Amino acid sequence: MKEKLTSVEICAGAGGQALGLEQAGFDHSAVVEIDNHAVATLRANRPEWNVIHQDVLEFDISPYTEDLDLFAGGVPCPPFSIAGKQLGQDDERDLFPRAIELIAEAHPKAVMLENVRGLAQPRFEAYRSQLVNQLADLGYQSHWELITAADYSVPQLRPRFILVALQEEYAEYFAWPEPVGTRTTVGEALEPLMAENGWPGAKAWAKQANNIGPTLVGGSKKHGGPDVGPSRAREAWKKLGVRGTSIAEESPTADFPTDLQEELPRLTVRMGAVIQGFPSEWKWEGGKTAAWKQVGNAFPPPVARAIGTRIAAALRKEPLAQLAPATPIIPDLPLLEELSS
Repeated sequence: MKEKLTSVEICAGAGGQALGLEQAGFDHSAVVEIDNHAVATLRANRPEWNVIHQDVLEFDISPYTEDLDLFAGGVPCPPFSIAGKQLGQDDERDLFPRAIELIAEAHPKAVMLENVRGLAQPRFEAYRSQLVNQLADLGYQSHWELITAADYSVPQLRPRFILVALQEEYAEYFAWPEPVGTRTTVGEALEPLMAENGWPGAKAWAKQANNIGPTLVGGSKKHGGPDVGPSRAREAWKKLGVRGTSIAEESPTADFPTDLQEELPRLTVRMGAVIQGFPSEWKWEGGKTAAWKQVGNAFPPPVARAIGTRIAAALRKEPLAQLAPATPIIPDLPLLEELSS
């Protein structure tokens, strides 16, 4: 087995999945992203990565296909998002077909694609089966799992629907990662940032913010500014002592009120990033709105690391020991013929 496992990632955003996979031992041959600000963020934090500023529809994977270990990506979620129209494969933003094309050309040993939990809904069962069938035709066993980020030390719910597919010789060695145990609260995660400008109320605030937060959102390209989300999300954040109507430029200062009945602190971009599981030193390029959209649309690095670690173990054919092997989805090959006709 070679010393470093290689990967290609599409739709990389601000690097949440790429960072987690790096921590799991993958060396990125190419990281592809179309958004100007996200590309700048990637290059600011990892100048050594081969960041390709390009539409994935135009991306040429051929230079990176030799002995490729992992193809990964966070394909756009609007086609399946509960907050959207859920047009699925009829949505022009559905990039799963392009991902399948690239997988067919590169034939990596493993595939990891993440999306919103909306894709797990019964209405998309035929679409999921189509993807499984296409991957089976390429020689992969597929596994779907609904993963909650809070189970991996991320202080928010953030359920994501994850597809992991492996070539058959590696599939029997794959198991989904087990939850880490005690969940991290918003207060535990954010107390250092709440206190960094001398706010005397930081410790008391952290003590009452003793739960995980709702899923952060970043807004779409057409709608939504920098805030924590719709009214229900704002109410949930209010219960944690956070005013969610807008995003602050900096942490509370020494003269910020300590009485939370008087005024609640707001999140900053860095705080949102920490809630997503990024290190606090991760740099965010672009203005506040652009940076917040990157944060809100990111895939939590700890989740990517946990899943990536299990994929890496499978590629090294490490025994599962006490872990239960993941149950593969059985392809429905007649359905593939029906959907392709």
